[in-house]
Amino acid sequence: MKMRYKEYNLSLENSGPYGITAGTDGELWFTQHKANSIGRITLDGQLTYTKVPTADAGVLLITSSYNDELWFTENKGNKIGRLTSEGEIKEYPLPHEDSAPFGITKGPDGDVWFTETKGNRIGKIASSGEITEYSLPAGVAFPSYIVYGADGALWFTLNQSNQIGRITVAGNITLFNLPTENAGPVGITGGPDDALWFVEINANQIGRITLDGEISEYKIPTSHARPHGIATGPDDALWFTEWGRDQIGRITTEGEFKEYQLPTKSAEPHGIILGSDGALWFAQECNKIGRLSF
Repeated sequence: MKMRYKEYNLSLENSGPYGITAGTDGELWFTQHKANSIGRITLDGQLTYTKVPTADAGVLLITSSYNDELWFTENKGNKIGRLTSEGEIKEYPLPHEDSAPFGITKGPDGDVWFTETKGNRIGKIASSGEITEYSLPAGVAFPSYIVYGADGALWFTLNQSNQIGRITVAGNITLFNLPTENAGPVGITGGPDDALWFVEINANQIGRITLDGEISEYKIPTSHARPHGIATGPDDALWFTEWGRDQIGRITTEGEFKEYQLPTKSAEPHGIILGSDGALWFAQECNKIGRLSF
């Protein structure tokens, strides 16, 4: 498969692009945790930025919602942020201090769901700003990425307790232990096969969990790849970032791998998403946004 790679330099210096999502406007939106702002890049590479009101908020992951709005986590600011369709940012402090929100996704119930890495909770926020939280039954779990699955539940990675979690919209929680010790799951996404696919940053593996909890693991060919983000591509394969090796990886649902080297050294790719143009877009902490197309 021949791939075409293009990258866009960001005008804010050393901005630290991290999370990325496709907006309902068809463009790409991303966080810049060092520049404390939310960026927008059009499909032809035009860039705009919106500053986050809370200083050093630690904006990390971002998702689009159902009403042309963007929601994002403020890991250091202990808030959930909301960028309205009018370009205004609203912020919602979490009920508990030092919850450290990280992952975020729109839910099947119309609310936005998020993880609290230090709070050891899963939270949800309604469009009104009302927040509900659910404590995890594990110890120090460090819940990270979260996504909703084909079964209408929310699925999330537990980076430190080495588990995959599932929570229904009613708040019922189930945890699944990973076969590999200290695997360190991070990114997770819904696959084309109705299973959930995730990365194991410590074990250098890609994992798959079915809706009934059956887990498979696949070793990445390149050692020390440090996989981070993962998304389903236009070809019904799973695409993931290799933060440690400056590569983009691809795995089919049959477990076959291909890897693509990025031309920029120390690119540090993190979040990845399928754009409305059918290309893969990803945030590179080297201060660039990358695009891979067929």
